[in-house]
Amino acid sequence: LEQLVAGHERARRIDVDYASHGPHVEAIREELLTALSGIAPQAAAVPFHSTVTGSSIDTTGLDAAYWYTNLRQPVRFAEAVTGLLGQGLGAFVEISAHPVLVVGVGECIERGEGSAVALGTLRRDEGGTERFMRALAEAWTHGVPVDWRRAFPADARTVQLPTYAFQRRRYWLAGSGATAGDAAGLGLADAGHPLLGAAVAVADGGGHVLTGRLSLRTHPWLADHAVAGTVLLPGTAFVELAVRAGDEAGCGRLDELTLHEPLLLGPQDAVALQVVVGGADDRERRSVDVYSRPDGAPAEQPWVRHASGTLAGSACGTGAADWAVCDWPPAGAERIELDGHYPRLAETGYAYGPAFQGLIAAWRRGDELFATVRLDGEQRDGASRYALHPALLDAALHAVLLDDDADRVDGVRLPFSWSGVTVAAGGAATARVRIARSEGDAVSIWLADDAGRPVASVESLALRPVTEDRLRAAGRVGEDLYRGVWGPVVVAGGELVGRWAVVGASVDASWGALGLVWRGLGEVGAADVVVAVCGGGSAAEVVAWVLGLVQ
Repeated sequence: LEQLVAGHERARRIDVDYASHGPHVEAIREELLTALSGIAPQAAAVPFHSTVTGSSIDTTGLDAAYWYTNLRQPVRFAEAVTGLLGQGLGAFVEISAHPVLVVGVGECIERGEGSAVALGTLRRDEGGTERFMRALAEAWTHGVPVDWRRAFPADARTVQLPTYAFQRRRYWLAGSGATAGDAAGLGLADAGHPLLGAAVAVADGGGHVLTGRLSLRTHPWLADHAVAGTVLLPGTAFVELAVRAGDEAGCGRLDELTLHEPLLLGPQDAVALQVVVGGADDRERRSVDVYSRPDGAPAEQPWVRHASGTLAGSACGTGAADWAVCDWPPAGAERIELDGHYPRLAETGYAYGPAFQGLIAAWRRGDELFATVRLDGEQRDGASRYALHPALLDAALHAVLLDDDADRVDGVRLPFSWSGVTVAAGGAATARVRIARSEGDAVSIWLADDAGRPVASVESLALRPVTEDRLRAAGRVGEDLYRGVWGPVVVAGGELVGRWAVVGASVDASWGALGLVWRGLGEVGAADVVVAVCGGGSAAEVVAWVLGLVQ
């Protein structure tokens, strides 16, 4: 396990007491064949695709010898899924008490050709009818036919959706944020990430560029991260972007990441993202920078650099593997009452919505803080697509705010500098968190899963106060105060309407040649243009700079 983690593979130990799919099974071969000798396999009405053979087989052959082989030989899971994809299947539904294969199927889909979706049914602690009906709805919205007559009582009937009067509230689920289009056809690779659309390796220098597009329409959950009355991309999202870029470049550790400018998201705004990874130096370290600018901005508009840092080729140093906990809460830790915690945060400027209210329990032991954090709803369902979901890591930081002074006047505190970030197991939807003070006001953070196994760690995180004025100024970074805009000019019946000023030509000679009647403010010189536009008597509505007209 340690070698896999050191090699940047996502792996975790399975809690079983026997070694399947290996030579150890041969010791119980005769015992298994005897125990299973009474099996009488039957022909199946539904095609059966075996992970023993990797292909479709006749179920009448599922005898004792088959099941022994199933336990002894390697599992040809990816081969079976790829074969089904090749037959044009568009949906895979895992029927189990908790979806553990959906992630593996999804990875096979990403590597294969064509498009498909992987879905679950029940979940751990969610095994009732409501969860199953929700799974049916998810399948139906992905194009899987559902016989709703069998899902509801016989007297159930369909109804029309209610009308509404301009509230602009959608009935349908918001999009996943995935970028439409064929990235491969554009010479790019699909980034396979909710915040990024495409990735490309730079031909000269061994660097990488990952691109994406963000808005509150495509990623509505980000609207729940409002600070000082402003919606901004959480600092944990910049960490996620850098970690994903590190995966692309073969770097398993984010050595450092400094945030320079907040990325504000307005209700109608959309921004283009670029995550740029530089070439490797002699120590296999690479630079990483995160940029944005308004989507559709002209080519000459500069990009804003929001974060910069360094990626390392291996997960060395103090990392997540150095902390694991099975006893929870830890011995000697005293519970912290969280009633009213998020309303109190809102009073101090942290207006977190449901997607970011993931802190559900906290304890203190000396200078250490412990917490349980959890994603709910759509964020929980989509956690497997992230290395470490930004809302989950952000919820861990909310425990740090328990020690903040409610009367502080220097602004809210936001992540500023991250050091030594490693992810041991991706896709977590819940986590146990330990927070310890490091140098100055910085903290170290460790996250583990429900079984105490390492998920991620941050060697050092420094937070810095940010005022409302600073956030408002950040929203103007890269924007022009004024822009030139071409508009229509009204000419009614050969007569110039409005207050005009002419620069650089004779009124009578120029306008008379066009058959237009001049009723403007008169002829002005070039030095008077500012006066003509901004005031100094009757301000001009239109200034015409005439280079010359020939009669």
